[in-house]
Amino acid sequence: MYFFVQALHIYKIIRNFADDLVKPTKKTVNEPTKIELLAPGKNLAVGRVAIESGADAVYIGGPAFGARKAAGNSLEDIAELCRYAHLFGARVFTTLNTLLHDDEMAEAVRLACAYKEMGVDAILIQDLRLARILLNMDGFEGMLHASTQCDNRSLERVQELEQMGFSQVVLARELSYQEMRAIREHTSVALEAFVHGALCVSYSGACYLSEAVCGRSANRGECAQMCRLTYDVLDADGREMLHEKHVLSLYDLDRSEHLHELLETGVTTLKIEGRLKDEDYVRNVVAYYRQKLDRLFAESQGRFVQASRGRTKIAFTPDPTKTFHRGRTEYFSFERPDNLVNMLTPKSTGEFLGRAPIQDSWNLHNGDGLVAGELGFYWPSRVKIPAGTPVYRTYNAEFQKALAAKDATTRVLPVRLTLSETEEGFALRMEDGERSVECQWKEEKIPAENGERAEAMVRQQLTKLGDTPFEAKSVEIVWSRSYFCIAKTLNAWRREVVAKALETWGKRDNGAPDTNQRSVCGGESGGSELFNKSEASAEELGQPARIPNAPPMPRELMTCKYCLLNEMGCCKKLGKAERVPTFLRRGDLLLRIETDCKKCQMTLVKG
Repeated sequence: MYFFVQALHIYKIIRNFADDLVKPTKKTVNEPTKIELLAPGKNLAVGRVAIESGADAVYIGGPAFGARKAAGNSLEDIAELCRYAHLFGARVFTTLNTLLHDDEMAEAVRLACAYKEMGVDAILIQDLRLARILLNMDGFEGMLHASTQCDNRSLERVQELEQMGFSQVVLARELSYQEMRAIREHTSVALEAFVHGALCVSYSGACYLSEAVCGRSANRGECAQMCRLTYDVLDADGREMLHEKHVLSLYDLDRSEHLHELLETGVTTLKIEGRLKDEDYVRNVVAYYRQKLDRLFAESQGRFVQASRGRTKIAFTPDPTKTFHRGRTEYFSFERPDNLVNMLTPKSTGEFLGRAPIQDSWNLHNGDGLVAGELGFYWPSRVKIPAGTPVYRTYNAEFQKALAAKDATTRVLPVRLTLSETEEGFALRMEDGERSVECQWKEEKIPAENGERAEAMVRQQLTKLGDTPFEAKSVEIVWSRSYFCIAKTLNAWRREVVAKALETWGKRDNGAPDTNQRSVCGGESGGSELFNKSEASAEELGQPARIPNAPPMPRELMTCKYCLLNEMGCCKKLGKAERVPTFLRRGDLLLRIETDCKKCQMTLVKG
């Protein structure tokens, strides 16, 4: 008997092992791909607007080291944004994506720990020394995202970051859909790509122009935006080819017309740039992409679905040209375009209406801001515009009113309510399909004289969810017989279960934030001991930017896939031009243009 039991035990072990071998992977072939629309949050108010308008995630800067000194936020505000976002299953990313001086590392580690403990879902990092420290600590697995500032423009780079332990990588803006697809085929790390917003002319993390000229490092969140200024373009002999033009100021990225192709690359997070943008911009652009993605999901027959929960109601017609807008480009999504910069202005061009004279069909409103050539004015106006002059509307008064309306965008979480009887009273349950909460009360059960009327009263009171984020899609009553409940009692029950849902569902992963690592993150050392044990230098980790005791400023001040020679029709691959752009001049600053035709890129060097 003993040997029989042992043999049976061994058989079960082998059988279980064999079953494990043939078990499907976590993501089966038919499982839909969750697509995340990631929006910027300048502050708590803008972050909430992003979620209300349909974002599945928000990225926001904290008190320090967030790569945007003008967009810092308190820990309390970030915690509040987390609670609001998590109600809808949306995520919050914090930016810790500047290069750090040695004496800042301990504080950065403490800040990362604070983010983790308050329920932040991910941390964007540029400094790979910081990443190495955090990945050697408990609790940060799956939380670190490699910022685009890590210069993620190659398969090898993404593979390196994946092996290091990053759970998501923000791809370089310059990558084509074909290059993104190739990266997806050879990696398993989650991929994020920019879909809309301002473009840096340089590869991110490989620009030192601001630091070299102004002492303000782009890798420290202090970029002086030298690329948005005017320059004279000179040939090899110093002769002027262009005078005071914005030759480095790119149009804004807009991939909205080819979202399906972007999703086919395997990218799962679509990022909207703009951490300095206001509520109007974020509401308009996020709502625009929410509508487009929802239509795409419906047509995909279940292949793609929204990453977060809830339904967004949009009471206006979103249009990116009606808020801040420099003109649009798909950049290098498919092939090298011929026209990438607006040499006349780096400012918002607004909505193109047509050419003068002004037409009634343009539907101008009192207070509209218009630009015609170098003329700027508000409508109505007696300004005389030469015939044929392009006219743009840079401020749409009626559209701004629509954006400012209380119900411009609202987001609701459909829930099912179930009122049932218990041995001692009643229980009310609220569920959204994946999460549920329940409250119970001891209450006398009074049979109803009119059961139909009693149940109508229950449904009427429980569906009054008012200004809460919830919307009752159904109310189920599970009673052995009909009971009488007064409206005041039903309202109190409803408020209590709503409060419990707000508290419970506002936590990350429907549970309390991890607080087990306080002893590791806290204390006077604040992680400095771990930092001191990290001997890897920036060079060893492939860090593109300078830190104290690092090599001097590199010769190449800016490296770009954008090429001014191509922009001006002087590309060497197309034949020999009589004059080739060789220098950029601004006052006493002289930059030499060097090209690498094999890599099809341009570099600016000083002198």
